[in-house]
Amino acid sequence: MSKVLIVDDETTIIEVLRSLLVRNGHIVETAVDGEEALRKLKEGVFDLMITDVRLPGAIDGFELLRQGKELQSHMAVIVITAYADVDSAVEAIKRGAFHYIAKPFKFDELLLTIDKALNYELTLAENEILRKTISTKYHFGFIVGDSRPMLEIYRLIEKVAKTNSTVLILGESGTGKELVARAIHKASPRYQKQFVSINCAAIPANLLESELYGHVRGAFTGAHANKQGLFETASGGTLLLDEISSMPLDMQAKLLRTLQEKEIRRVGGNENIPVDIRVVAASNYDLEKAVKEGKFREDLYYRLSVIPIKIPPLRERKEDIPALVSHFLNLFEEENKKKIKIEDDAVECLKTYDWPGNVRELENLIKRVATLCENNTISVDDLPSQIPRVRTKVKEEKKVIPLDKFIEKQTLAYMKEILRQCNNDYDKAASIIGINPKELKKKIKITLKKKKEKKK
Repeated sequence: MSKVLIVDDETTIIEVLRSLLVRNGHIVETAVDGEEALRKLKEGVFDLMITDVRLPGAIDGFELLRQGKELQSHMAVIVITAYADVDSAVEAIKRGAFHYIAKPFKFDELLLTIDKALNYELTLAENEILRKTISTKYHFGFIVGDSRPMLEIYRLIEKVAKTNSTVLILGESGTGKELVARAIHKASPRYQKQFVSINCAAIPANLLESELYGHVRGAFTGAHANKQGLFETASGGTLLLDEISSMPLDMQAKLLRTLQEKEIRRVGGNENIPVDIRVVAASNYDLEKAVKEGKFREDLYYRLSVIPIKIPPLRERKEDIPALVSHFLNLFEEENKKKIKIEDDAVECLKTYDWPGNVRELENLIKRVATLCENNTISVDDLPSQIPRVRTKVKEEKKVIPLDKFIEKQTLAYMKEILRQCNNDYDKAASIIGINPKELKKKIKITLKKKKEKKK
């Protein structure tokens, strides 16, 4: 299921496309001009934009394409127009469009193009994320993992960071919600300003308002001077409201107004203070369930969950455990100036455990066994009793494929799939891919030649 933005000043076209896409399982938003479309691109994250070339106002389809790709680089764009010509097609492709379709169009061809665009842009995003992950060992700050669920998290962070939208991070305790919030901040235009975090569950209800909004002198007993709250402290930057489900209902109402009006009033004060802030909320409790239980305001929930990010528990991404273990041992070495190794059998045992405390539990365990192990090596015998004992033979080291070869292989696979879907029509396939038909034939020919040579 993908999120699609349709931009056209013809309501008939909008309604037809909306109906078509919704029936095929997509989430759809619409805009009637470039200005409205840009506002939506700044507020939310989209996988695909379908736009007309001729739009009312100062921003036409080409300019919207340019600015849209700057805001969301991995968003696919399909340009539709009734005024098809070669120059316009070239201009659309040069500005980053995946494809160019002339009106009137056939719905089955449009749906096929949409599927290709979404799959192609997803592959590009994953390859870029993989490239960065391989070169840096871990992608965002101290978030570690190359599994598919984590690649999707990285992709969301990259897209969300460029907007000002409120983000709701959901996940069990110990999954790294604050790390994701920090990554969003560091990848955003606000990265030079402060990132401020507060755990709503750790502050008594009667003090939470003062912590967030500040107070004026004499507002209550002990308020001997004016105090700036965290909303003011984080102005220009990002404020993380961790464990938001613990916030009292009266405070939820005040927070909702703050998000809507973008201004705050200190406790005991009568002056409204504007704040430029991005709010990221996090919760390990199901907020939809909290709404049904009457513990959380429904309007605030929808305001916070403009862009939800769900972090998978460690038991759903066990393939990341070896990288996490290596990362924690590197941290241990930096802190203690002591290098610790771990046997392969011990790592295999760690992969069989379900980790109810998630990444935090794994980190604490590695610190503990690294401190207590003998001969600077962690063996199966050093692991605590709750970790299942599994003895495995050391596997032969797999040959690592160079990154450029991997990307080349993925690109060729994509080209061959497009060619197959186009019934081996090289001109049509090359048009969809965005390269010269001769270049496509050359690449396919080289691939077939290499296969024949391998068979010999």
